[in-house]
Amino acid sequence: MIPGARKRRRTWIPRSAPAGTEAPASTSTGTTTGTDTGTGTGTGTKSRTSTSTRTPPPPPPPPAPRTDIQGLRALAVTLVVLSHAGVNHVSGGYVGVDVFFVISGFLITSSLARELSATGGISIRKFYARRALRLLPASTLVVVATLVGAWLFLPTVRLAEYAGDALSSALYAVNFRLALSGTDYLAQGSPPSPFQHFWSLAVEEQFYLLWPLLLLLTWKVARRRWLPAAVLAVLCLTSFGLSVYVTEGSAPWAYFGSHTRAWELGVGALLAMSATWLERLPAALSAPMTWIGLGCVVLAAVRFDEGTPFPGYAALLPVLGAALVLAGGCSPAPFDARLLLALRPAIWLGGLSYSWYLWHWPLLVIGPKALVRPLDLPLAFALCALALCLAWGTLRLVENPVRFHTAFRGRPGRGLSLGLGLSAAAAAASLIAAAFPPPIDSGTAAPALKEGLATAPRAEPRLAELLETSGARLPNNLSPALGRIKSTKSAIYRDSCHQDYGSTRTPLCVYGDRSSAKTVVLFGDSHAAQWFPALEPLARKHGWKLVSLTKASCKVPAVTTVDNHRPYTVCDVWRRKALDRIAELRPSMVIVSSSDAGRPARTMSDPLQGWTAGYRDTFRALTRTGARVTAILDTPWPKTDPVDCASTYPLALGRCTNHLPQAIRSQTRGAAAKAAARSTGVSVIDPEPWLCARTGTCPVVVGDTLVYRDDSHMAEGYAEAIAPVLDDRLLTAESP
Repeated sequence: MIPGARKRRRTWIPRSAPAGTEAPASTSTGTTTGTDTGTGTGTGTKSRTSTSTRTPPPPPPPPAPRTDIQGLRALAVTLVVLSHAGVNHVSGGYVGVDVFFVISGFLITSSLARELSATGGISIRKFYARRALRLLPASTLVVVATLVGAWLFLPTVRLAEYAGDALSSALYAVNFRLALSGTDYLAQGSPPSPFQHFWSLAVEEQFYLLWPLLLLLTWKVARRRWLPAAVLAVLCLTSFGLSVYVTEGSAPWAYFGSHTRAWELGVGALLAMSATWLERLPAALSAPMTWIGLGCVVLAAVRFDEGTPFPGYAALLPVLGAALVLAGGCSPAPFDARLLLALRPAIWLGGLSYSWYLWHWPLLVIGPKALVRPLDLPLAFALCALALCLAWGTLRLVENPVRFHTAFRGRPGRGLSLGLGLSAAAAAASLIAAAFPPPIDSGTAAPALKEGLATAPRAEPRLAELLETSGARLPNNLSPALGRIKSTKSAIYRDSCHQDYGSTRTPLCVYGDRSSAKTVVLFGDSHAAQWFPALEPLARKHGWKLVSLTKASCKVPAVTTVDNHRPYTVCDVWRRKALDRIAELRPSMVIVSSSDAGRPARTMSDPLQGWTAGYRDTFRALTRTGARVTAILDTPWPKTDPVDCASTYPLALGRCTNHLPQAIRSQTRGAAAKAAARSTGVSVIDPEPWLCARTGTCPVVVGDTLVYRDDSHMAEGYAEAIAPVLDDRLLTAESP
């Protein structure tokens, strides 16, 4: 029975309640301790003298500290930090966040349970005031400091994006923003945001926006312990089912979504609601539980990696491991996991876990840029050590002084006001940073590429001339502006015609002259899709019906490649369906292209022969349709992300320039495409002279136009500008 229903009721409070949670209030002098998240620690007290003439009942004893929880926190944050630092042996250290979720659900629900036991209700105002005092002082400091670091050292072109991340972090909604950007194929190669780690705090706060209200409501309805537990169990099963389902279809939404993570917090909450029963576990059972649970967490950290479908079923291992440690710890026993978790260094580190988690990631992202050196393991360790020092200072100078200040004792309104003020300050800082970015151009203009090629008597020689004379500085008339290059998307992306990894659809996406009898098909992966901005105006010019059939990372050659550490068989299915669709269309011309990246699922004894056979199979299927087939070889690749590099070194673009032959991703696959084309009568276009000068340099800017949008794809504006060059070659291309 939930306490508060009748006299002589049985309390719903663990005897060994965790440190950092609230003790029950009483009608006499009592103590309270501040609520806690999955990270951090600390206590505060307040007294209240009873005015009743009757002898009040003795207050319940204060909860005994759970030192093992502090140690579990220390383990969780260490795994996360080591994983982010690049330690290969703990490539699955991201499971530390899942451990934090379970701890948080256990601690917060234990606190709410004690309040229900003591008062028969839950003060929502006090709950959120405690959360604000616990979380916002440190998080606001880190948000503002990270904004300053991003303004000073990160690519200026991304400042508006990072300011948006900061704003959504301050409002505890950054997980949705990250999930949305993660499903954008063209944004998936972007560098990580320095605010990315705030997603886990957002998930927690979204959970706690509803859980106290649901707990209070179900308690008021039935005054029985089983009803809140039953409702929560159903919600956990639903959330876990969504986690499994969404992990298969949309990894970003599965990883960052609160709907797929709520069950992890719910597991901790269910443990807290079962604490009375767990306290009676025999030592022969509770001690092994803690060691098995600890082993599960460590096993997940060392066996999982970025290729593990997560969370899904895989999240069961760290979540249940953390649950076993917490459950066994409710009934302390000799020789349980406290032998490790209750060591003094572990307890100390557990107390710093919240702030260390906040500081380590921005330093790992911004530090290498500030020091102008790549992030290697020694530098990562140094930055993480600096983050630990900052965490200690933040706890001593910011977190505890604010959290336990006498001005907030018994005054939840003040705590809420402070929380709103801090959130508003972080939001204002984000808007100011976005409104006043540093300048990122040379101040001089460059020749207009698109107009120059459109009006030149011969487009290709004019392009070669501009390639020789461009690329030293970022012009002030860049078109489109640097900040718009990544957000500019052609119609096939806006219309969802470019198929994502899991899709086998071949929708009929028609552009140009839809009523024309002459059909031209664009077929391949995203490196075929990058030619669409050039082909669409040509289709309008020549009266073509342009049909787009492209899919993420799906190669033209009939070779099964690897995606996410697994054979990309979905691509093979889509390729066959696309070829059938092309046969039905009976096109006049098919233009094919694909990236030279990608690893074959089966090792090839002779890669040239293997890729040639794959190209030949596809080319033969296309030529059987009666169409003229033209293969555009893969474009040269930039040295790094050119947008970021150009915004960082606008007056020294030579630091961003790649050179031949390094810019060619795979000489073997280019040779294979040419060999297959010779045997099947397919025309070949090599775009290398359109992106690289005769001297072998491949500039990131030509005239007034940036060449690339990311580390492999042409920018939309550049592809559109060189349409006249492509037009001439399509009309004159011959079989090699």
